[in-house]
Amino acid sequence: MPLVRPFRALRPAPARAAEVAAPPYDVLSSDEARVRAAGKPWSFLHVSKPEIDLPPGADPYSPAVYAQGAESFARMREAGVLVRDPAPAYYVYRFSVGELVQTGIAVTASIAAYDANRVRRHELTRPDKEDDRVRHMTALNAQTGPVLAAYPPAAALDALLAERARAGPETDVVADGGVRHSIWPVRDADAIRRIGAAFDAMPAIYIADGHHRSAAAARVAAARRQRGADADASHEWFLVVAFPHHELRILDYNRVVRDLGGLSLDAFLGKLRASFEVSASEAAVRPARHGEVGLYAGGRWHRLAPRTGSPEPADPVARLDASLLTDRILAPVLGIGDLRTDKRVDFIGGGRGLSELEKRVDSGEMAAAFALYPTRLDDLMAVADAGAVMPPKSTWFEPKLADGLLAHVLD
Repeated sequence: MPLVRPFRALRPAPARAAEVAAPPYDVLSSDEARVRAAGKPWSFLHVSKPEIDLPPGADPYSPAVYAQGAESFARMREAGVLVRDPAPAYYVYRFSVGELVQTGIAVTASIAAYDANRVRRHELTRPDKEDDRVRHMTALNAQTGPVLAAYPPAAALDALLAERARAGPETDVVADGGVRHSIWPVRDADAIRRIGAAFDAMPAIYIADGHHRSAAAARVAAARRQRGADADASHEWFLVVAFPHHELRILDYNRVVRDLGGLSLDAFLGKLRASFEVSASEAAVRPARHGEVGLYAGGRWHRLAPRTGSPEPADPVARLDASLLTDRILAPVLGIGDLRTDKRVDFIGGGRGLSELEKRVDSGEMAAAFALYPTRLDDLMAVADAGAVMPPKSTWFEPKLADGLLAHVLD
């Protein structure tokens, strides 16, 4: 079974992409999505967050919500706002914002490869979130939220994508945060063969963001298989945009805690000195290297640097910065061990900046904030290769893929 194959994308008609493109469904609340979609009848939020078209307070997981999403999806197709390509293709997909440029490719990846761990994951999923995506895919008969993935070194594939991106894109839209999303279909047989061969030569690709979407796609495929559906139908493939691993940008994913476990700030800092060199800082501390931590508490920043000779764990999960924080501070000093269930800890994505950490502490809501060094892609891949699971909220990827620019129809 090939790892990837081309597909007939459902995508905005020429000149309609700006009307359609929307943030990913899981980065906005229902209220935020309702505001963003106001006066924009073709925003994909009407499909990805369909509760916005029902009365406020509607249960976002009710059958009526999924039916509303299917109705909006059908309306966009009937109006010619979304059009399906006549033949299978791959799609070069480029992000660009400021000096950052990332060039990847949209494919459909094999569910069989996912089940065999050639599409590797590093996170646990929640059944309720999987259920939501299963219902959404089933109602629409389509996958509309691409999975973000990384592929290992593949110089020939990188070169092919760069060469294709020299021409004018068929889709070109500036969306959230000033991020430009550009897409070039790859339709010729020779390039399609070369792309497929490049992926088949890889031991695996790695899910970066989209574990619930991929798990839900696998469940939809399994259910249809049990009903006797064609084993090579489109439901046996799921929508992925894969980027070279060296281009994907991971931002920090930081932690805030509600209390210091009964310790005064001075006593807390004293306990930290057993594992760290602690120094006060007049400026906000963004860690400059692996193992370093920025601490904000009591209206002041401190830099926590590992003491010389601190051993580096051999286990790929234990050596993550998120794990080091838990193992050296949160668990032994504050008694916070299970980050999935402990209500004393919260998480702030790096896109919000260090000022958000200060805000949460200065408001009195939180007692302290910890700024972490971003997870390295090589470490993420090592965790996935080991079949292990990363701590919750270990990676924050930006830019994010837009919803609505590419969809995979389940024939």
